[in-house]
Amino acid sequence: MRIFPGEVRGNVSAPPSKSHSHRAIFLSAMADGESVIDGALLSADTLSSCEAMRAFGADIEVHGTSLIVRGGRLEARGGTVDVGNSGTTLRLLSGLASLFPQTTVIDGDQSLRTRPMGPLLRTLMEMGARCSSHQDKPPVSITGPLVGRTASIEGGVSSQFISSLLLAGGLREGDTRVEVQGNMSSRPYVDITISMMERFGSNVICDGSSFITEGGGYSSHDYHVPGDFSSAAFPLVAGAVAGDVRVDGLDHNDLQGDKVILDILESFGADVDVGPGFARVRKGSLNAADVDLGDTPDLFPIVSVLAAYADGESRLFNARHLRFKESDRIATSVAMLKSMGVDVTATDDGCVVRGGGPLKGGRIDTHGDHRIMMAGFVAGLNAIGHTEMLSAGEHEVSYPKFLEQMGNLGIQMEFD
Repeated sequence: MRIFPGEVRGNVSAPPSKSHSHRAIFLSAMADGESVIDGALLSADTLSSCEAMRAFGADIEVHGTSLIVRGGRLEARGGTVDVGNSGTTLRLLSGLASLFPQTTVIDGDQSLRTRPMGPLLRTLMEMGARCSSHQDKPPVSITGPLVGRTASIEGGVSSQFISSLLLAGGLREGDTRVEVQGNMSSRPYVDITISMMERFGSNVICDGSSFITEGGGYSSHDYHVPGDFSSAAFPLVAGAVAGDVRVDGLDHNDLQGDKVILDILESFGADVDVGPGFARVRKGSLNAADVDLGDTPDLFPIVSVLAAYADGESRLFNARHLRFKESDRIATSVAMLKSMGVDVTATDDGCVVRGGGPLKGGRIDTHGDHRIMMAGFVAGLNAIGHTEMLSAGEHEVSYPKFLEQMGNLGIQMEFD
């Protein structure tokens, strides 16, 4: 794929939230009765969650962008569940699988087989499950049921471990206490999980660094999926570096941590206009800023691009857990920028970007990572010369209409 630099101008709609869609699929499948998920993201990852829940007995029908889910009475049927590239499905399904006496094997593609699972598997074993894996990575084998009532889990690797334990606890009888050890990465995602659990009838008590689920099961609930700030960050940053873009379909009151992208853009000096349901960003004079991405690691690749276009030295930090995503996103983001002539240095927990110089069209290796692919695309919008990348449609994981929307904003691209 070749991306040619040019001005972006126009309106796009934010895709539905991937995080909300995953959780709504799991919760409605766990809940007794019929739930309707309106405006769900139908991407490769969320469809993996649908298939996983079908494997456990849920009836899921797709009607346009809505899902009708008939849940409850789930059972582990043994065998292997293939979750593709979806790390969220892998983690959330592991907690559910631990509730049943049958053995479930969870596997996926080569990228998924690099995702760490050790902390979650050790916690499940401490609670009575039998688990095995390949060096703490998929494929993982899980046999329940859980008997322990207290789960102690490391907080610094993945918030999805905590969400998995919380969701499973809501389906058990009686209380389950989840104690988080150390600093918790990506806390907003846990807050989303708790908020959605409560909508589906499960009560969660927050006690410092611990969470207590009261259990008893879930009730059916119709749920509308809000727009995704993680995905909206790409066209918004495109506006900041190459034109004028408005993104509609955003709920500024939602718990998504990645809505901080608007504050980050302002901290770099971008022209940001926010109103009910939308955000608009126009190109302006950008200056360096330091950004703590501990709670919002998904923004790292695109914020590194923003920093590359900003005058001065920017530091992105507190994102050590990025090394365990679809790719090592610290390394792949740095490699992407270096291929375009940017002076950037990786650190243990992020990178230092000395920006403001012109980016040069380069050849980007996406490493099969959707966020690297989309960040690289945006990086090429104001570069000197065209940018090339070998893409296998990685954007389908989270933002199926990304290329279509970029074309509608005026960007020219070619495919071989």
